[in-house]
Amino acid sequence: MLALTLKNIEGKSFSALIKNKINIVIELSKLRITTFVTLTTVFGFICAAGKMTSSIIAPVIGVLLLSSGSAVVNHFQERDTDALMDRTKNRPIPSGRISAASALLISLILIISGSVVLFFEVGTIAFLLGLLNLFWYNGVYTPLKRVYALAIIPGSLVGAIPPMIGWVAGGGHLLDWQIIILSFFFFIWQIPHFWLLLLVFGKDYEQAGFPTLTKIFNHYQLAKITFIWILATAVTSFLIPFFGIVKSPVIQFTLLLPGLWLAVNSFKLLNETKGRYLFRSAFMNINIFAVVVVIILSFDKLFI
Repeated sequence: MLALTLKNIEGKSFSALIKNKINIVIELSKLRITTFVTLTTVFGFICAAGKMTSSIIAPVIGVLLLSSGSAVVNHFQERDTDALMDRTKNRPIPSGRISAASALLISLILIISGSVVLFFEVGTIAFLLGLLNLFWYNGVYTPLKRVYALAIIPGSLVGAIPPMIGWVAGGGHLLDWQIIILSFFFFIWQIPHFWLLLLVFGKDYEQAGFPTLTKIFNHYQLAKITFIWILATAVTSFLIPFFGIVKSPVIQFTLLLPGLWLAVNSFKLLNETKGRYLFRSAFMNINIFAVVVVIILSFDKLFI
């Protein structure tokens, strides 16, 4: 009876240990972000192919693995500054739940796996785009944001590349105007997305020693700058139908609605009396907006 009880305890402990390790890997891979990255890859595929086929599986797996590996590398790169910020000090490496060396090993496994899938199952162009995104995020943007307050502008290229991978996987040409405007949309979208995050967590970034715009502008001034970029994001969505992507006039009209909604709601940023809650709300709104645009365009391609 005692042996059976000890066995059950050991079994539960082993199960809990495995679950804990899985949770650490999920946290290191920034699953919410990498899921959205993968979604934009699916979106690019649908826009090029006009349908869902089994050919979508390989680019999805490849991008998910590669972007997860890139996220783990980012955890490794920023482990010291993460320890200085309240928002990130409980991440796996600074909290001591995993060693930096183990995290780096996980990143290598993910990156190599994703690269192999893209190279052998999707093609050379998709593979090279994946490596470019990895290099740009970890080799350019991450070091640059330690020395340059406007690093997010060149850094936003990382949001433009995943749709391109999906596009070429779906049979599209890399220099087609349709994918250029779609990638430009995600490029522009990332800038106010980040600055809204900065408005919420600016003190954390300053505490970690990052050169942030909150050291140059007050919150109201930065909110006005972000407002302009949000309007630019909405306008970019209005331009998409002019590049021959949308088939239905009804969808063309429908595509105006989320942009107008975003623009109208963003005027609240010009209210000096509002604070952190408003910035969180605007951050959520711009994310919802991007998802809705993806859904509308995907619906047009798949069902019309």
